[in-house]
Amino acid sequence: MLLLILGVALWWAAHLFKRIAPAQRAAMGDKGRGLVALAIGVSVLLMIFGYRMADGAFFWGRSPAMVGINNLLMIVALYLTSPGPSKGALFYKMRHPMLTGFLVWALAHLLVNGDTPSFVLFGGLGLWALVEMAVINRAEPNWTPPAKGAIKKDAIFLAASVVLLAVIGWIHTWLGAATFG
Repeated sequence: MLLLILGVALWWAAHLFKRIAPAQRAAMGDKGRGLVALAIGVSVLLMIFGYRMADGAFFWGRSPAMVGINNLLMIVALYLTSPGPSKGALFYKMRHPMLTGFLVWALAHLLVNGDTPSFVLFGGLGLWALVEMAVINRAEPNWTPPAKGAIKKDAIFLAASVVLLAVIGWIHTWLGAATFG
C-alpha cells in the first residue's frame, strides 16, 4: 500500500507544484517541465505497481448495474477530457472540463471497486481533481470561456469517446479486468 500512497502523493505534488510554489517552479525554467513530467511518470508507475500489490478491506464489488453505470460515466469522462467541451457547443462554458472528466473517471471506478486500495487510488485522485480546480480558481479568478463551437464537434468527440472506451475496455480485459461484465 505504501507504493500506492507514494504514487498518489507524488501525483499531487507534481501537479500542484506550479501553483503552490510558483517562484521555485519559475526558477527551474524549461528544465522544470521535464522534471515535472518525470515526476508524473514515476507517480503513475508507483500507482500501477502499488495498486496491483496492495491489499485491503473489501466493502463492495461489481454488479451488472454498476458496471453499466460505470461504462456510461466513462463515456462522459472521456468526452470531458477531450477537446470537445472547448471546441463544441454543449459545454464550452465549463471552466474545468478535463478535471471534471477526471473526477467523473475516479467516481466511476469507485462504483465498481469498493476496496481500500481503490479508495486510496481513485478517491485520492478524485480529491486531487477537486483541489486542483479550487487552487486554479483561486490563482486565476478571472476566466473567459472560449467561443461557442459547433454541435458537430460535440458529436465527433462523443463518437471518439465511445471508440476510445472500447479500446480502453479491450486493454483492461487483456490485463485481466473485465470492463464490460
